[in-house]
Amino acid sequence: MNNKISYLLNTVRCVHRYSSMLTPKSSATIRKHVLWIGRHRDPSGNVNFRKLLLNILPSLHGSSLRFVSQKTDVYSTGAEALVGEKASQSSLEVEKSHHSGSFGAKHVVDHSDPFFSSLQKCSCPCDALDLAAEAAVTIKHYTNSLTTAWRLFKNLSEEQQRYEKQLIFEHPAFVRLCQQLLRDARRMTRRDLVFSLHALVSLGVPQNTLLVQTLVRVCQEKLNQLDNRCISVLATTLAGMDKDKNVSALQAGLQLLVEQRISSIRDIFILQNLMKCLGKDAPVFLKKKLEMAVVREIDGLTFLNALRMFFALAAMNYCSLPILNSCSKKIQENVHDVPFRQLILILEACHTLQYRNVKLFSALADYVNSTAYLYDKRQIIHFLSACETLGFQPTELLDIFAEKVTEDPDFLNLKNLLIVLRVYSRLNHVPRVQKHLFFETLHSCLNKCLPQISNTELLKAVYSLGILGYLPHRALDELLQKDSKDELILPDDLKEQNTVMLRCVKTCMELDSPSFTKPAFVLTENLSSLVSLNIRKAREALIELLGDENMFRQNVQLPYRYHIDFEITMDSDRRKVLPITAVDDHPDSRVQRLAFLFAPVSAFCLGTTHPQGKLAMKKRHLNKLGYHVILVQNKKFQEMKNEDAVEFLKRKIYSEDAFSFPKTTVQDNN
Repeated sequence: MNNKISYLLNTVRCVHRYSSMLTPKSSATIRKHVLWIGRHRDPSGNVNFRKLLLNILPSLHGSSLRFVSQKTDVYSTGAEALVGEKASQSSLEVEKSHHSGSFGAKHVVDHSDPFFSSLQKCSCPCDALDLAAEAAVTIKHYTNSLTTAWRLFKNLSEEQQRYEKQLIFEHPAFVRLCQQLLRDARRMTRRDLVFSLHALVSLGVPQNTLLVQTLVRVCQEKLNQLDNRCISVLATTLAGMDKDKNVSALQAGLQLLVEQRISSIRDIFILQNLMKCLGKDAPVFLKKKLEMAVVREIDGLTFLNALRMFFALAAMNYCSLPILNSCSKKIQENVHDVPFRQLILILEACHTLQYRNVKLFSALADYVNSTAYLYDKRQIIHFLSACETLGFQPTELLDIFAEKVTEDPDFLNLKNLLIVLRVYSRLNHVPRVQKHLFFETLHSCLNKCLPQISNTELLKAVYSLGILGYLPHRALDELLQKDSKDELILPDDLKEQNTVMLRCVKTCMELDSPSFTKPAFVLTENLSSLVSLNIRKAREALIELLGDENMFRQNVQLPYRYHIDFEITMDSDRRKVLPITAVDDHPDSRVQRLAFLFAPVSAFCLGTTHPQGKLAMKKRHLNKLGYHVILVQNKKFQEMKNEDAVEFLKRKIYSEDAFSFPKTTVQDNN
């Protein structure tokens, strides 16, 4: 209600101003302003407005400045990159004798000029336009009116911006201002030039207008005269524009200029802005130069700059460990000052950069855990999803969220349910408290969604619960019915993935069923005597430890398409390793079977030995088949010295922990 009242007062004020400056024939325009309240229209889509801007100053149509993009239906929505408070207000500062190309004119702003004093008092964009209509005389008056209008506009809420944008584009002074900018484009100072272009593009003036294209061309001509701040603002502007002939040419020139100037740039804000705007398409050598420039100034990095630098590196898709480690430290120290949305953006940036920092992730998760009561459950879902993408398990937060789900499951629509199932299954997380109630709640939510769920979503949901050892009977029955009717046939790009998931579901149905009993004998097959490089060291260590390669099997294929790297059999007292041939000749159910799985680090949750979902399911199923499973992180094993590797395997083989079966699964107690 307060917003509507403020809009009404603002409109009345504008109508009052218009009545004093418009002729009677403009009353239709006034009515349009009043009637527009409550509507959300994009003024740049107005055909008459586009025609007007496309045809400003027809006398210039024959000049070399008329470069209009062929993409007449594509308009930029404006650059969203930060320009900074200093940058936004810099066009109001005094400028000393800036050269302006071939014209050789000099422009000096006089602080005593009442126009600029009045401009600083403006409280909304239309105030600045009103002032321009009443008192603007020089080109600097017009450019500063435009940049002030943009500065005031960007500080408004999204709803207010929609309203103000309409007022700006229909304001009679705005067209006159655009005409003046086009007429005097080459006489502007360098800062006025780049800030005017930035303001116009950000306000949504169509890129293919003569005005915008002219300013782009003049920027090309004056490129070498731009200072570092102007380069930063221009880079921000171009990042928000569509590619066309003039924009591409200006971007190429700007990239060359940055390469030449980079050693002289000391402002960390300008550096990070250039990194963000040049983006992932910048050549590697330029990314390295930018990295070196930032490292020079790294000691003066503030928390806010550290946060922005994180996102700048992600935009450039360049992983610089010195910069990221320094930024991570600053973020950890000030984590309580990070807005929630940016917590998620940090995790997403780490995923883009393939940067793994357990201390940083733990600090973010602990903060969200301690303030979880402040956030909507959907917000926490997005945070957990970002953690899952990184393979990071925030144990306490997962437990707290599970309690929230059991207390109030109504917020779980199909989309959120699928995210929750994916997160908990991949991270192999079973809540420590009320785990059965948690799974029953998810099962109940899934049943409610069955009428509108797609075949692929149904398969993913059942697969996720199957990984955790839970069989949702009703959903499973529906899935099998669809499979029997060949309704799960999908396009080729999804066929292989879904075939694997369906096979896993059927394996879970058999092995995780309460009626399944451990077989007395498991049919095995040796795939090959050749040993892959990643487990050759383990083979040599086993030979040294056991004395003979006949004391173990390698590359063993089991039923259900499971594979183990090494199999060892021991007597019932677990004191002696038995030769493979002796066990094959005289099968004995009392022998102990040991399965070694050498898994990559990516198969475990980040920074832990906790197996992720697929590996945990495989371990559970091998247990059901009578194997005692030993999981080894292969990367760490490869880093061991030979004698340490032998001792490590010895402890694993003869340790009682190796022969302790895991606790019962959820399904066993179901």
